Amino acid sequence: MEEQTFQVDAEGGALRVLLIQPEGALLEQAPCLVFLHEGLGSIGQWRDFPRELARATGLCALVFDRPGFGGSGPLQRPRDGRYLQREDVGSLGAVLDGCRIASPILIGHSDGGTLALLYAAQFPDRPLGVIAEAAHVFVEELTLAGIRSAQRDYDAGPLRKGLARYHGGQTESMFRRWVDDWLSPEFACWSVEDRLGAISCPVLVLQGEADPYGSRDQVDSICRRVSGPAQSVLIPGCGHAPHQQAAGEVLEAMRRFIAGLCQKEGSAAIPMA
Repeated sequence: MEEQTFQVDAEGGALRVLLIQPEGALLEQAPCLVFLHEGLGSIGQWRDFPRELARATGLCALVFDRPGFGGSGPLQRPRDGRYLQREDVGSLGAVLDGCRIASPILIGHSDGGTLALLYAAQFPDRPLGVIAEAAHVFVEELTLAGIRSAQRDYDAGPLRKGLARYHGGQTESMFRRWVDDWLSPEFACWSVEDRLGAISCPVLVLQGEADPYGSRDQVDSICRRVSGPAQSVLIPGCGHAPHQQAAGEVLEAMRRFIAGLCQKEGSAAIPMA
């Protein structure tokens, strides 16, 4: 397993990218796993999960920090209410183009899952498949209550200290942007449900049944509205980060889904069992 970290130029600045390459895997000749982090996330906060999934599938994995997160450059423009729909979709496109990835399999957690869905809706012919973990497609009071709780934890200190290990000098602006976006009165009616019908690639939707940031209604909405095949996995007793809290189960569910994508595509086979 080889790893390298580099930068990709995007509109407004450079993005930090981590490439994980299993032995014998070729980045430009097979599907590539592309990981999209959560609303307070970064490359490092995925921990070892991208490596484990790359090892299980034999595919290359790309993990990157979106603008204003981790080791990437700052977000150049203020948000304009179109949450995840301009800077972040553009940064994902810049990474795919800069790394010459023709067949991405998008794997997004929380806001990253929403971003994966939005990209697949805007560019339906590009992703081979989408894995959306704990994604949001409309605003729920449960989500807002979770964000208010996170705000209290941040103001108390421990959450701020933990995030600063990954985001350094961008921690404050990154966190306040996330809170202000979600809790603004203008955001109360935010929804991307009307865009989901444009998604034609296969979609796997995962969520913990005890997720404090979203209900099963999010999963049902995605599966009901996408045009392509969709399947869901609900994990009992699991919270907002199933890839950490139920890593073995999530790894196997993703591996089987990816194996099906690769077999359909005619790529190097990943054992289904």
